[in-house]
Amino acid sequence: MVQDDIPATPPPGVTDFQRYYTSLEHELGKVMVGQTDVIRQTLCCLLIGGHALVEGVPGLGKTVLARALGQVLDLKFSRIQFTPDLMPADILGTSILVTDAFGARSMQFQPGPLFGNLILADEINRASPKTQSALLEAMAEQSISIGRTTHHLADPFFVIATQNPLEMEGTYPLPEAQLDRFAMNIIINTPPVDELVEIMDRTTGRGKPALLTIMNANRLAEMKAMVRSVSVADVLKRYIARLILCTHPEDSHATALVKKYVRYGASPRAAQTLMLAARVQALINGRAYVAPQDIQSMALPCLRHRIITHFDARVDAVDAVAIIHDALTRTESIPEAAAIKSLMNQ
Repeated sequence: MVQDDIPATPPPGVTDFQRYYTSLEHELGKVMVGQTDVIRQTLCCLLIGGHALVEGVPGLGKTVLARALGQVLDLKFSRIQFTPDLMPADILGTSILVTDAFGARSMQFQPGPLFGNLILADEINRASPKTQSALLEAMAEQSISIGRTTHHLADPFFVIATQNPLEMEGTYPLPEAQLDRFAMNIIINTPPVDELVEIMDRTTGRGKPALLTIMNANRLAEMKAMVRSVSVADVLKRYIARLILCTHPEDSHATALVKKYVRYGASPRAAQTLMLAARVQALINGRAYVAPQDIQSMALPCLRHRIITHFDARVDAVDAVAIIHDALTRTESIPEAAAIKSLMNQ
């Protein structure tokens, strides 16, 4: 980025964006103690029009987060409990035979729980791969096809899927194609002592935190439109492209870890997600232009579920997180390194 690439004044509405975002974060913080990164990544995913895959062991508040988001936004909330016997028609809907007052019969479509604005796909990896795949079209195209008819879903349409660790009994790994449909993979870790005490205080007393409704669909649409107006310099666009290509073992700039352990790298959809997420970070920080730090702060949730490793990676205890961190720390080898370093020092 050069100085001419930076707008002289931010576009109108950045302050309003920050105010509404801060209010959302504050309300969700009433029920999610200490999980600032989780809340920020979830809201970021919502604001870029993507879908979130939230992962953690049972009891860490994954479902609580989704329900709370449904309360603070004036949107239609729908919850689907995924189980091994759940069938695609149970979530998509089905056509049934109905008889009218005159005795005439006809087939009528009965929408499933997927017809909502905010969809909680709870414990998605406990359902069979067939049912998991039923979400693919809905997440990618915001529509579903039943028979010869295509049904368009509501706008906005945001899926929060919760996932238990794959090592737990009764789980099915999500197909790579479906993982790529999720904009971000958000990890909830076990809270430390002080936060665990605060959770107990808030949830075992007589009262529960009261959540306020912050905005409706129209305001959300305005914020999403503002995200796409944030300026991104050409050098940072190329930086994002380099990061994506560096996760492919055949690329000339791939690190040693990538070449040794990675089977498939991140897709072009990852580049789109990372650019949009960086724009949200810029607005949160009161800027109308993206800085390198915005990209680096969102690289992990945007990329870690899109990098498929070899079996050797498990043997040597090398995961996608280590591979992404390694790529981020080795930017000095790319042609744009000098320009990026200059921007980070501004």
